[in-house]
Amino acid sequence: MNAKTQFEVAQEVAPASEVALLDTGFTAFAAFRKEKDEVRRALQRLAGVCSPKIARGLERQWRALDGFEPAMTVLGQVKSGKTSLINAMAGRPDLLPCDVNPWTSVVTSLHLRPGRDQSVASARFQFMSEEEWDRLLQKGGRIGEMAGRIGAEGELQKIRAQIDDMRARSRRRLGDKFETLMGQVHEYGYVEPDLIERYICLGDTYEDQDGSDQGRFADITRAADLTLNAQALPQGLCLRDTPGVNDTFMMREQVTLRAVRDSGLCVVVLSAGQALSSVDLGLIRILANLDRREVIIFVNRIDELSDPAQQIPEIEASIRETLRVHQGPEDAEILFGSAYWANAALRGEVETLSPASAAALLNWAEVRLERQQELGVTQEDSTEALLWSLSAVPALNHLLSKRCVEREGKPLLERAAAAAVAAASGVEASFGIQIQSSQDVDAREVAQGRLFEDFTQLKSHHLREFERELTEIETSFQNRADRAHAGFLDRATQALLLHLDNHGDQTQWEYDPSGLRMLLRSAYSVMNRALQNTGKSRYEAAVEDVARLLHARFGTKIEGIMLGVPTCPDVPAPVGLGQTLALDFYDGWWAGWWRRTRGYSAFADKFRALIAGETEDFMQQVKFNQLEGIKQDFLTRLQGFLDEMEAILVELSDAQERDFETHLSDGETAARRAAVADALQVLRNYVA
Repeated sequence: MNAKTQFEVAQEVAPASEVALLDTGFTAFAAFRKEKDEVRRALQRLAGVCSPKIARGLERQWRALDGFEPAMTVLGQVKSGKTSLINAMAGRPDLLPCDVNPWTSVVTSLHLRPGRDQSVASARFQFMSEEEWDRLLQKGGRIGEMAGRIGAEGELQKIRAQIDDMRARSRRRLGDKFETLMGQVHEYGYVEPDLIERYICLGDTYEDQDGSDQGRFADITRAADLTLNAQALPQGLCLRDTPGVNDTFMMREQVTLRAVRDSGLCVVVLSAGQALSSVDLGLIRILANLDRREVIIFVNRIDELSDPAQQIPEIEASIRETLRVHQGPEDAEILFGSAYWANAALRGEVETLSPASAAALLNWAEVRLERQQELGVTQEDSTEALLWSLSAVPALNHLLSKRCVEREGKPLLERAAAAAVAAASGVEASFGIQIQSSQDVDAREVAQGRLFEDFTQLKSHHLREFERELTEIETSFQNRADRAHAGFLDRATQALLLHLDNHGDQTQWEYDPSGLRMLLRSAYSVMNRALQNTGKSRYEAAVEDVARLLHARFGTKIEGIMLGVPTCPDVPAPVGLGQTLALDFYDGWWAGWWRRTRGYSAFADKFRALIAGETEDFMQQVKFNQLEGIKQDFLTRLQGFLDEMEAILVELSDAQERDFETHLSDGETAARRAAVADALQVLRNYVA
């Protein structure tokens, strides 16, 4: 049973100064909102003068516009301040606790809704499933499975002790039947810090001696969804706060990778004090699989630098070199800022900055002015506005909104407009269709029946053939991935034997799995190109066949119908390649396995079995989980286009049933024609 709490929340309006700060940076969202509203109004006007079938399709389009919520996933180093940054971006400095429980596999999705309506506030917490909990308790999560395969008994003992401690803590907090909560959802009609801490933040003590409810459900919570209004935000937005990829049991790694895959943009938060190095291999592995357009690097905590002017260029050079060495997006956008400054500006607490932070602020402000970099503030603006600008949160908002609009918003508008233009031009063409005097009713009914029969066959053919083509591409990728995997195992085993021949078994040997990732990334790129080429060809063929069918039935009277070719969906980045493998650990685990193994044949056999077992789940993620939904996305685009064409066929066929004289003199028809013409005039501006 879901636990639900509903009650009225008082209207809470943000101070005007805070709204003014938050309003900076979202110009791309503001412009997109105006365009979206214009297209939406045109769709609604058009739906009012179309047949019910076409109107339903148009309504789906404007509902998609209304529901558009670009998502941004935030990854970060430990102590990088990423949660503080999310709080600043949301305009709620104290919303999310910044001491997230290191035992929890929680991705917190913050859904921001434009406007002042506080009734939109809600919280939803999803608990681990029984399968996930059992995997953690029985095997210690992925890290325990890896330790078991390597034979690291010492590590297994540590993991078992940690699990026993977690189980006892959960039972103490939730009672003996806490396992019955597995898979459940708790929902609330409000969002408050105390509520959030109850589900995702462990706190400083396990004993809860003060009787606090903090962290009560933290051990078993796997995801949190919080919905809030954002008064200054012109467009809905989802910010996903991830716990990371280097937790004790690696239970959160998969949910983090899934969050990155499901988002259009990834922000990686680094600390200016530690930047990016080989220590952050988990982050680097994810970055290596993202396109530069999909990632923004935010170097936080520059307020703690003693000399930002001198240190920031050095930090940037170091980050880009690390990305280059590890084949990451070395030309990615890098911003330097401070969530601490941003939240101080939102609170209006500039005077509370420490002397060191204030000195760093002045140092960085002087550099920005010397370089003639636009700060976005004037002498008339407040000190808070200067602090807010130097925090780089407005710059992050600008990049975020610009890329979300370019990558997701504009294509969505174009698809909606293209579908509506086809529908509107079909309705417009129907005005010119009249009953041929030589054709009696029976003949017309036969012709219409044949038309829809032909269209049904056309629709079935293209969907069936497209599914076959997509399956072939998917199978080809999986076979190529299997060959890469088998080749990797062969090369790794041969390299091990060569090492043993040359150095014996007293010198430890290491083998970098980046070669496997590179081969799989290449296979994924080949698959992506095949999907795009095949999709484009199939969509074009479907449009040509529909146009041919329309012309055969209605002749030149429908030549004005504008049929747009559907665009292919974007294929998500192969972030599953960032999953950690045992070979990624060049530490005591690997050394321990090496010491425990004796005999050349034992080395080779055990090594191959170890890597085969360790990469089994990895290959499952890459070959199947990563492809989940891709084929359906391509099919859905074709299905949607054909459904829209069927609605146009109905409109054209119905037009033949109208009395032509009445059709010409009917005032309602004239009004419909005017409404369609007005809608077309607007919608054509948004068709690519």
